[in-house]
Amino acid sequence: MLHHGGMTTPQRAPHGAYSAHDGVDVDELELDAGAVLPCDELNAVLVVDDPRHGLWELVDSGWADEHLPELPALALEQDPIHRHKDVLAHTIAVVAQSPPRLRVRLGALFHDIGKPLTREITHSGVTFRNHEAVGAKMTRRRMPQMGYSRELTEEVSRLVHLSGRFKGYDTGWTDAAVRRYARDAGPLLGDLNDMVRSDCTSRNVKRIEALHDALDRFEVRIARLAREQAKRELRPEMNGDEVMTHLGLSPGPEVGRAMKFLLELRRTDGELGPEEVRRRLDTWWSAQE
Repeated sequence: MLHHGGMTTPQRAPHGAYSAHDGVDVDELELDAGAVLPCDELNAVLVVDDPRHGLWELVDSGWADEHLPELPALALEQDPIHRHKDVLAHTIAVVAQSPPRLRVRLGALFHDIGKPLTREITHSGVTFRNHEAVGAKMTRRRMPQMGYSRELTEEVSRLVHLSGRFKGYDTGWTDAAVRRYARDAGPLLGDLNDMVRSDCTSRNVKRIEALHDALDRFEVRIARLAREQAKRELRPEMNGDEVMTHLGLSPGPEVGRAMKFLLELRRTDGELGPEEVRRRLDTWWSAQE
């Protein structure tokens, strides 16, 4: 048993009880009766309100060396940006600051694992160029080996891949760039923004407040652009051919006015259904004559 700050996780499955081939699905694992997958042990630590003690114990006990070696490897990397002695300490702090939802916590845990492979020392300092893309590939390999499903693996690796995207927002993103960010995140947008909000472990309160304020304004902007796009994409419930057939019109300005009326009707009253729309159109058309 492993004890993590008052909680006990089940004994892990014996080494070799699950397949370690890339792409293995949890449903395909052949387990001894009662065996516990590494993912179950990690999940038990991640979903508590404060996972710091449990994560450090997974590292210190050697569990991570066996099942998640990318995690202790982060201790070898000095982080020149965050006020921690290494990337591991920063990562555990980010996990603890993130909402206690499994997908978000896994994204936070894996978000920097590509740094050891991308570390480069230049005349201007230490860089980790493209570590998010590298980390996403590493996540995609490691999670199935721990017993995670393909679906969750893809979602978490996507979060890792996008985790650094927001850092360029203060350079002045266009509306198109904001829409692209939201489109790339898709249904993971809320989780991604929660990860970004958690990825600041500075002791500088003003810096944290500035990040959160920027994210708040960013989310408001995303919502505004989504509303504007939905309004632009709104279509009348009848097309031009249907209008001409129903009113007995030939192509011309009358059809254009009718379509404008129907579009405004859709914007103000929503979807009414074919029968009601035709009735409203008839009423409007009678008033034009």
